Amino acid sequence: MSTATGLAPQGTVPAEPPQGSWFRQPLRRLRTGDFGPLPVILGLVVISLVFQLANDRFFSPQNIFNLSQQIASTGVIALGVVFVLVIGEIDLSAGSVSGVTSAAMVVLNINAGWPPVLAIVLAVVFGAAIGLFHGAVFTKLGVPSFVLTLGGLLAWQGVQLLVLGNQGTINLPYDGAIAALANTTLPAWIGFVIAVVYAVGATATTFRTGRRRRERGLAVRPLTGGLVRTGVITVVILAATIVFAQWHGIPLSFVIFVGLVVVVDVLLRGTTFGRKLFAVGGNAEAARRAGIQVGTVKVIAFTIASSLAAFGGVLAASRLFAVNQASGGSDILLNAIAAAVIGGTSLFGGRGSAYSALLGMLVIGAVSNGMDLLNQTSAVKYIITGGVLVAAVVIDSLARRGRAASGR
Repeated sequence: MSTATGLAPQGTVPAEPPQGSWFRQPLRRLRTGDFGPLPVILGLVVISLVFQLANDRFFSPQNIFNLSQQIASTGVIALGVVFVLVIGEIDLSAGSVSGVTSAAMVVLNINAGWPPVLAIVLAVVFGAAIGLFHGAVFTKLGVPSFVLTLGGLLAWQGVQLLVLGNQGTINLPYDGAIAALANTTLPAWIGFVIAVVYAVGATATTFRTGRRRRERGLAVRPLTGGLVRTGVITVVILAATIVFAQWHGIPLSFVIFVGLVVVVDVLLRGTTFGRKLFAVGGNAEAARRAGIQVGTVKVIAFTIASSLAAFGGVLAASRLFAVNQASGGSDILLNAIAAAVIGGTSLFGGRGSAYSALLGMLVIGAVSNGMDLLNQTSAVKYIITGGVLVAAVVIDSLARRGRAASGR
């Protein structure tokens, strides 16, 4: 018998939601303005179909292979940007950090003769130190993140020029370990193994989560939704593997990017630190009153963001076989931030996911790649990318308004 408040008596297990609720729940979220990844997925499908109709080489194995290589390095940087956006801040120095750390890496490896692995590790550590510095100044001195990282954008560009010196450009050996990161392909069987491991692991996690919620007396979500999601992603992995197998194989850089997406997703959704990040981004004062060390969380977020920016710079240098004075510049920063926002991470903080970096980079990469196939100018490419970004921000604003109206 239930209590007057409508709660189940202590010690009882709440009844499982009725069959089909896994379908009605997403519809209910849509009605309240919580669109999730649906808009970006539909947009990606539409963009891809338009470019395929305009040029039948868009879905060719060679072009899909090239596209996956093109988005990996900036995608890793976008993955770091997600951490800062989730806490409601911004990092405008990500591009410059990727440039200066990659410059330090090649100087250590080529000029000083350090082993490639050690040079890569020190580059990432350098990036982490930069992020730690930004986070400490931001939290201790109260400097707005926009101004602080804008200064970092300019300052680290200057440091990059000093590191490179008069050489300007430092080339990497084509057969070196660093160049191998972005120019190595894996056999198709590895893709099939990844699909099987993911399917087994995700299914086990779905059942384990349901069992734990049942043991704690919490409402048990229907398993169907999680299983369907696992099945769809598994099919996508298998399809991508088959496509890559028709060209040179699976790009190692893309596997690294997707692997980092999975790791970050687990960190954000399955750890106490991840929950603290979202709590701080949703309401920093409420998080502080709940006992969360808000300053520490923000410092860690900036540190992780710069670390990933550094590794993104390593992948970019690997793909281009060189680092020069323009590394980390151009539209890299803008594309990284745009990818995170287009993929569904809120500029207002408190909402986002690792997969937003992947989806957003696929959209930006598809637009850029498709425009190149159609021989369009950079002007058209920027206009379309900017339009997609504005549309993503509008959708996010409507979603916040809908959730506020529904009391969520």
